[in-house]
Amino acid sequence: MAALNNLLPYHVYTYTYAYGPGGVSGLLENRYAVACAIFASIGGLSFGYDQGVIANVLVMDDFLRRWPVGPWEKGLMTAVLELGALFGALSAGVMADRYSRRHSILFASVVFCIGSALQCGAGSLNNLILGRAIGGFGVGALSALSPLYLAEISPPELRGSLMALEQLAIVSGVVFGFWAGFATKGVQGSASWRIPLALQLIPGILLTLGSFLSITTGGSLLKSLPESDPLDHPASALHHSAPNRDIQPWTFALLPPSPRFLVMRGRNDEALRVLARLRMRGESDLLLELLEMKVTVALERHAISSNPINNNESIQATKNGSVMRKLFGQKYIRRTMIGIMVMFFQQWSGINALLYYGPTLVKNIGFGDSTTNSTLFIAGGIGIVQFLAVGPAIILIDRWGRKPLLRGGAAAMALSHLLIAVLIFQYEHDWAGHAWAAWVAVGAIYMFTFSYGTSFGPISWVIPAEVFPLAVRSRGVALATGSNWTNNFFIGLITPPLMEISAGHTFLLFACACALAYLWATHIIPETAGVSLEEMDRIFGDGTGHLGLLVLRMVLILIMLQLEREFGLHELITEAIDASES
Repeated sequence: MAALNNLLPYHVYTYTYAYGPGGVSGLLENRYAVACAIFASIGGLSFGYDQGVIANVLVMDDFLRRWPVGPWEKGLMTAVLELGALFGALSAGVMADRYSRRHSILFASVVFCIGSALQCGAGSLNNLILGRAIGGFGVGALSALSPLYLAEISPPELRGSLMALEQLAIVSGVVFGFWAGFATKGVQGSASWRIPLALQLIPGILLTLGSFLSITTGGSLLKSLPESDPLDHPASALHHSAPNRDIQPWTFALLPPSPRFLVMRGRNDEALRVLARLRMRGESDLLLELLEMKVTVALERHAISSNPINNNESIQATKNGSVMRKLFGQKYIRRTMIGIMVMFFQQWSGINALLYYGPTLVKNIGFGDSTTNSTLFIAGGIGIVQFLAVGPAIILIDRWGRKPLLRGGAAAMALSHLLIAVLIFQYEHDWAGHAWAAWVAVGAIYMFTFSYGTSFGPISWVIPAEVFPLAVRSRGVALATGSNWTNNFFIGLITPPLMEISAGHTFLLFACACALAYLWATHIIPETAGVSLEEMDRIFGDGTGHLGLLVLRMVLILIMLQLEREFGLHELITEAIDASES
């Protein structure tokens, strides 16, 4: 009872904080964080470019004369990147915790550059396939590392906007990759396909050099900067000063260390200095955010193991294989299946089939040879429409909620695929006499792409990060990402043979998948918009009415209060409230 008597006098406060406005004005104020986010998003640009460029390469004359490839070879060459990306994504979580986010991004960038070099210099089809497998590992790792890094460096009021830069980079890469291939398709010889494959080295090299320079020089730059004034009154941490305009973003590394990773390693002073640079404010303004990180890290250590609070080892060292067993246990199985299935439906909607084999698919709805300008222009529009859909998705995802967007998107995608399938069955033997039907099919493809871009495109990356509790979130997100790349692999592998058998039945298959996605979004997935991560247990009904779990919650509350008192967070908030009331 001694512990209870010491803890009960403390009041539990809830609070929120922000360093400034959100939206465009907030982005303009946080120049350094925006610069870091843009640079880290180069990983997404590389990911998208590789997806976009292959569609044109597979139909270039010199490429087909040099290596006559059938449907199976086309599928293998496309899908092998997804297989490499699967291993890269699953490895990224381990690398990020063991070696740091920045070192992992550097390693993934180097691997991506090696794979890209092998592709553009390939002397045989096997060399090209090997290059895509190696490059795929880098792409997969970057697809997991870039969002993780962005989330950890972003201020709370701008996290959504900065995370949107990653999605924007992916779609931009798709557009640039496709039109780079389109621009070089008339070049004579192997340069027609080697040039667009070589261009993906540019973002890879930029990210590699930037990561290397950030790691080798960023630390010395931070240590050379003067310390902020000492903190006289903890309450001042809640009264933020204006941004420090004397801090110039270009004078620091574009990939500073992740503050959360530094706190996990016990490097709290360095974490505070990095936060000051990222937020462009004095260190006294950032004490609350730092203490919040320390309490969270210490609480997780208490929940996972009996290690002392001051143990500076990474939390990852306290985890073991039991985490994966928990994910498939009775308590978390519903969340795990939601993470896996949202990625399943994202891929089986057919979006990457359109991105990889756009010209071939357009040819099957009556636009002649897949190498003609009109066919390539129509296929290239798929990426542009997806790019335009990013804006509405950013605006509506929190305003309307996840479920309405998923349901509406799935319904529109299913109708689009069904319309295309019906038109192919009806007119595939006489497209020339029914040009209107071909153009209606093109409109349906664009309607599908826009619907995907406002629903399963962005939301499939949001849901897994929301539904899992902190103790299993990293493994849960990794498992969901693995589902994405696994299904991406099968889509890339089977689409060409399916199109050879029947283009109409291929679109009908995607229509059925989207119809199932509608039913799943309607009856299975909960609405998570506006719900804090701490309230997800209530949404999923975990522990409601069970005395044992209620007792466990009481114990965790007492532990949290003890940690707050030890780290000074409780005193900080109390003094701030007293100061505001006086």
